[in-house]
Amino acid sequence: MKFGLMYNTGFLGTDPDQMIAVARHAEQCGFESFYVPEHIALYPGASVGAVTFPADVPVADPLECLAFVAAATERILLGTGVLLLPYHQPVVLAKRLATLDVLSKGRMRLFTVGVGALPGEAMAGGVDFASRGRRADEAIDVLRLLWDGDENGVSFDGEFFSFTRLCSFPKPLARLPIHVGGSSPAAARRAGLHGDGYFPGGGLTEAERAAQFALMRDTARAAGRDPAVLECTRWEAIDITADGVAAHAASGMARLVVSPASTDLSEQQDQISALAARLALGS
Repeated sequence: MKFGLMYNTGFLGTDPDQMIAVARHAEQCGFESFYVPEHIALYPGASVGAVTFPADVPVADPLECLAFVAAATERILLGTGVLLLPYHQPVVLAKRLATLDVLSKGRMRLFTVGVGALPGEAMAGGVDFASRGRRADEAIDVLRLLWDGDENGVSFDGEFFSFTRLCSFPKPLARLPIHVGGSSPAAARRAGLHGDGYFPGGGLTEAERAAQFALMRDTARAAGRDPAVLECTRWEAIDITADGVAAHAASGMARLVVSPASTDLSEQQDQISALAARLALGS
C-alpha cells in the first residue's frame, strides 16, 4: 500500500517554511506522495451540499506549491487533489505539467483532475458550468495528444479546443498519468473511460464509495480497457490502523491519502511520524 499526504492550504495555511517542513518530514517517513488541492476562486456563499467555504480561505495554486516542494525534496511524488481541469487552457497546462515533471526529475506522477462543483467558480473561469464535464474530457485528450506529439506537430478539432500542427516541448520524462477525482457517477465513468486511476472525493459512505469503484471498473471493461491497470486511491484518516490498511488492500486500493488533523507544525509531524511507525512505512 502506498501513502499520500494531502496538504490542504485552505486548512493548513500557506506558510512556506511549514509546507516545506511537512513535505520533507513526510518524505523522510516513507510517504510516497504529496498532494495539493485547488480552487481558482471562491465567493461569499460558495457551498457544496451542507459545506460552505469561507470566502477568504487561502487555497494556494497547486502547481506553484508542487514546484516549490519539488525544489526542497528529493523523492516524494507530486499530486493534485484535485486540479479543476475545465478551468485550465490545456495547451498551456500541458507545458506547465511537463516542465514541472522535468524539473522535478520525473516526480509529477499523480496528476488528478476534477470538474468542480461551484457554479460561481466556473463563471470566474469563463466556463459554462453545464459543459464542464465535456470540456474536461476534451482537455484530457488534448494533454495526451500534445505530450505524445513530435516535431511534426499534432492537430485537434474539438468542441472547445482546436489547433493545427502544434508542438509542445519539453515532454514529461515518462508518460504522465492522469487520474480522475470526484464523487459523482459521471466522475467514476470518466475514470473508467479516460483515466489512469480513480480517486473519489470525501463525503461518501462505504457503500457509495464501493459502488463508485465498481462503476469505474464496469465502464472500463465495457470500453475494452483493463480495469486492473487503473489505480484506486481513497481518503483515510491519519490515525488509520494496520487492520484498516489491510482491509483496503484486500479491496484493491493502491493508495491511501491522509491529511494532518492539526494546524500546528509539531503536531502535524507527530501525526505523520506516528502513522509511519504504526504501519512500518519505508521499512
